[in-house]
Amino acid sequence: MTAAPTPATPPVFPLTGEPLVLDLLNTRPAGTDDLIAGPEGLAAWLTLQEARLGPVAKAGPAEVAAVHAVREAAGAALAAARRGERPPAGALRALNEASAGAPAHRELVWMPETGLTAAPHRAGTPARRLAAELAEAAADLLTDPRVRGVRECEGADCVLLFLPAHPRRRWCVASACGNRARVARYYARHKP
Repeated sequence: MTAAPTPATPPVFPLTGEPLVLDLLNTRPAGTDDLIAGPEGLAAWLTLQEARLGPVAKAGPAEVAAVHAVREAAGAALAAARRGERPPAGALRALNEASAGAPAHRELVWMPETGLTAAPHRAGTPARRLAAELAEAAADLLTDPRVRGVRECEGADCVLLFLPAHPRRRWCVASACGNRARVARYYARHKP
């Protein structure tokens, strides 16, 4: 008798709740593989982001490729913007093309319980719609005056990015990287 296959463990995303594009960039933490390398990882991440992105029909190879392209362009543009420099032209072009690939408009809808609403509607394939949403999130952060305040975690070997709400925030997650730093300082002080 053969055992049933063990379901794959969904990836654990170390930091979510930052601006959407930072959450996207943080899907490639140091010391681990790309957390959205395949459809399963992307589907797990999209489930975490459903409140911001809405339900996404599927996460197939086309969606993975589209999201990776936006992530690469957003990473390059953000690195330059954080230094106050001009982002690479190729990165801006890629983000603009992704955003233009699925134009959005508001669609008037009658809802019996709430009345008339204007719901956003985006045309295009699922991959293009997803890429456009993420590219627009990148544009929002890149044009935000706070972009220069985006920080990289000070934890050893941590590359996660965050936008601090408090100017003294130093770590992506205080209970993880912050705690490791405090323990290391303690041991350094109390070495025999």
